[in-house]
Amino acid sequence: MGLLKIYKFFLHGVLKLAGISPKKIEIQPGTVVNFWVPTQTTTKPAVVFLHGFAFDGILTWQFQALALAKHYSVYVPDFVFFGDSITDKSERSVEFQAECIAKGLKKLGVQKCTLVGFSYGGMVGFKMAEIYPELVHSMVVTCSTMALTESIRKARLHRLGFNSWPDFLLPDSVQGVETLVQLASHSFPKFPNFIYKEILEGICKYRREKVELLKALVISDEEFTVPSYHQRIHVLWGKNDKIFEVENGQYLQQQIGEKASVEYIENSGHIVQLERPFKYNSCLNKILPSLSSS
Repeated sequence: MGLLKIYKFFLHGVLKLAGISPKKIEIQPGTVVNFWVPTQTTTKPAVVFLHGFAFDGILTWQFQALALAKHYSVYVPDFVFFGDSITDKSERSVEFQAECIAKGLKKLGVQKCTLVGFSYGGMVGFKMAEIYPELVHSMVVTCSTMALTESIRKARLHRLGFNSWPDFLLPDSVQGVETLVQLASHSFPKFPNFIYKEILEGICKYRREKVELLKALVISDEEFTVPSYHQRIHVLWGKNDKIFEVENGQYLQQQIGEKASVEYIENSGHIVQLERPFKYNSCLNKILPSLSSS
């Protein structure tokens, strides 16, 4: 058993001790979404963490799930084709992911929640806020954008030095994984190659379907119009993000308008919640009560 698998085994045990357990929800025949959910029924405010494109939900949000479980009802889903979520449908859109999470939450009895969306999860979160305003009360968005338009795609890839998102986010070599981790972080140390190899194995699971997800993610600039969100939205960004730089956070705040607030975390890259978890959690503990009460 590899080191990452051993780590996940112990992490899952610690999460269960903290009162969070995995539960598979059938959204529709052929579509099953895995959620980490409160083990016991609770009246605490619901916070739903939406992951990015590299790891599953609980690896992405492990530090936040453990830190917030005492005061919030924490839900951490895996998107379809990540972790233990799967579908036999051909649908690959952001809308489909948003629909699956929303339907799963409703089956779990969640009537109102705050979404915390990172990168790809932020885009799914924005779609959920647009389609299900009665479910999504407020949002925290980290290192993301409302939608991945063609112009954003070209600008980001040009800056990163890649021809396509699959080339960057779905590497097929240990070296490619190392490059991905280094570009996604501000100052992560270099890991041993066997760690990158284990990450690669996870990335390669459902690789064809993930390529299709990335293709479906990009829309033309003409297709995109800024929705009018009624939710309070807090933009929380890694100050040294190399994928979506701080200017993107400022632009996102401008797009949302007066309901948005913005905050930057120093010495952190794209994966700020993993790189500076204590600072990120501190920010969440300050902003979530105000979002919940607004």
